[in-house]
Amino acid sequence: MVARQIHLVRHGEVHNPDRVLYGRLPAFGLSERGRLMAEAAATDLLSRDRTYASLYCSPLQRTQESAAPVSKLLGLRAVIEDRIIEPTNAFEGKRMRGADSALTDVRNWKYLVNPWRPSWGEPYRSITARMFAAMTDAALAVKEGDVVMVSHQLPIVMVQRRVARRLPPHDPRRRRCALSSITTLEFVDPAHPERGFVEVGYTDPAGPVAQGAIDVGAV
Repeated sequence: MVARQIHLVRHGEVHNPDRVLYGRLPAFGLSERGRLMAEAAATDLLSRDRTYASLYCSPLQRTQESAAPVSKLLGLRAVIEDRIIEPTNAFEGKRMRGADSALTDVRNWKYLVNPWRPSWGEPYRSITARMFAAMTDAALAVKEGDVVMVSHQLPIVMVQRRVARRLPPHDPRRRRCALSSITTLEFVDPAHPERGFVEVGYTDPAGPVAQGAIDVGAV
């Protein structure tokens, strides 16, 4: 047996008053609104009346804090999974919008030479490969039930694009991966996991509390 479904949950809003791209920087935890968002995602999962077998989260503070209400409501211990972490990014700690945007500094232009890779951080194909490896291992590790994985926007988007048979490069402004959203997948054929996954659902349970949320932490 393998996991019936895998739910990829994005973290909630991060306390980021300076609106910097935080990437993998430490000490970026959830805002009060972000905690409400994480609780909304956990409540959504609980309301589905499914059996959950395991819970994973990336090692960053915001995902661990977002996994906490899921752990509490579903009665699962959150396990750290390094492979679902935010990608590296050359613009960490910098503002990407406004008059002092890092994009206006000529010293940063070298990071923009190849947006198809992308040249400012971890290659898209690398992100996709590690996400699928983590998902497959997690799904094969359970005898029955679902797996929940609390991750980040870009890794989840890479999964979405792969299962939709779309190329990795894309416009970040058009991503469908809201804060505390849930992307649900299943194996195409549970008897042949090597055939990959198919998306079967996307929900935005935190939408009602998301107005005014700051969401500028990744590229």
